[in-house]
Amino acid sequence: MTVYVDPPAWPGHGRMWSHLVSDVSYDELHLFAAGLGMPRRVFERDHYDLPSHRYADAVAAGAVQVSSREVVRLLRASGLRRRKRAAQRRSS
Repeated sequence: MTVYVDPPAWPGHGRMWSHLVSDVSYDELHLFAAGLGMPRRVFERDHYDLPSHRYADAVAAGAVQVSSREVVRLLRASGLRRRKRAAQRRSS
């Protein structure tokens, strides 16, 4: 099982966030996230948003540290990338 995490560089809700992804399957990602105690409701299309204070926990649990660009590359190469629909992008 390999799950990847990018650095906490994404601001939102008064904190910084990382993305937690799998390049194998969503099931693998859900299993890893559950092991961290993350509720399934925080899964967003193709990743989990991970608050910066949980970054070290993810790495300690085995997540491989990669750049944000690498997260996108891994998702695209695996076929697991799910882009926002146009209506969602306009309202964001």
